[in-house]
Amino acid sequence: MTIELGITTFGETTPLEKTGELLSHSQRIRNLVEEIEMADKVGLDVYAIGEHHREDFAVSAPEIVLAAGAVNTKQIRLSSAVTILSSNDPVRVYQQFATIDAISNGRAEIMAGRGSFIESFPLFGYDLRDYDELFDEKLDMLLQIRDNTNLTWSGKHTQSVDEKPVYPRATQEDFPVWVATGGNLDSTVKIAEKGLPIAYATIGGNPKAFGQLAAIYREIGSRHGHDLSQMKVAAHSWGWLEKDNQSAIDNYYYPTKTETDNIGKDRPHWSSMTYESYLQQVGPDGAMFVGDPEHVVAKIIGLIEALELDRFMLHLPIGSMPHEDVLEAIRLYGEEVAPIVRDYFKER
Repeated sequence: MTIELGITTFGETTPLEKTGELLSHSQRIRNLVEEIEMADKVGLDVYAIGEHHREDFAVSAPEIVLAAGAVNTKQIRLSSAVTILSSNDPVRVYQQFATIDAISNGRAEIMAGRGSFIESFPLFGYDLRDYDELFDEKLDMLLQIRDNTNLTWSGKHTQSVDEKPVYPRATQEDFPVWVATGGNLDSTVKIAEKGLPIAYATIGGNPKAFGQLAAIYREIGSRHGHDLSQMKVAAHSWGWLEKDNQSAIDNYYYPTKTETDNIGKDRPHWSSMTYESYLQQVGPDGAMFVGDPEHVVAKIIGLIEALELDRFMLHLPIGSMPHEDVLEAIRLYGEEVAPIVRDYFKER
């Protein structure tokens, strides 16, 4: 059993706890490129960057940062997390990631999603009432582009195209398109029916509860005759690593509360994080993977077994942490966590 281990990030820009410094978007983006290079150096399998259009996240164009990260890396796969397909042009999305695939010599992926943040819809002139229709149509269009050089397409929310070629073509013959979901049953069913790999955002409650959805996904895929070896399941969870377990827990609270409170103030049903609720989430049954390598290893193995994951991605971190500390956390993840997790599953 081969397990892929990776990192997701949104390029967070919240004030640093000890100094109050707020990194500029430009500095955070430069830091991200170094972090991708570190992840490659320590042998992690994938690095994925999310798209946002708000002040507390630096990256609105993940494909450009990923292209920069491709230049000095050799092995690591490069993905979005996510590309907000509903407010993007599928032709441009494919072209941009096919270009990353060329620069990286076949290491690019697309992770498409509806987006849990809605800022891109008014920014690009889309109506939120079309939220689901936009995504479904654009995903179908993206897959059509991936599978055919010449595109013929009749769109309702997209342009219509009459037998026009889309270039450049991806280096990989079967270019990966993942679909991310927060755990919605209807989304799981649709993704399974298409036979696409799925990524669950396991960021609240007990992440092992997603095991039921993962089982439904595989059952539906099998029923539709899809190759189950291609129907991969990933999870993405918030987390942090330090050599000392209590230090990791102590240091991760402020940035996590800062970012979640930033998000929560705009959402009617999202309450402010308390220290008690934080401790529950970093505990054995919580969704945050925080601590020293030994604790994080145990928690990752438990989630992989519960969901039968093919890939686990640690979102590192959710609020801003000093760049040198992030690099050290990546080193610990790649050099001390990943080998133990991989060896554990090689024996199964």
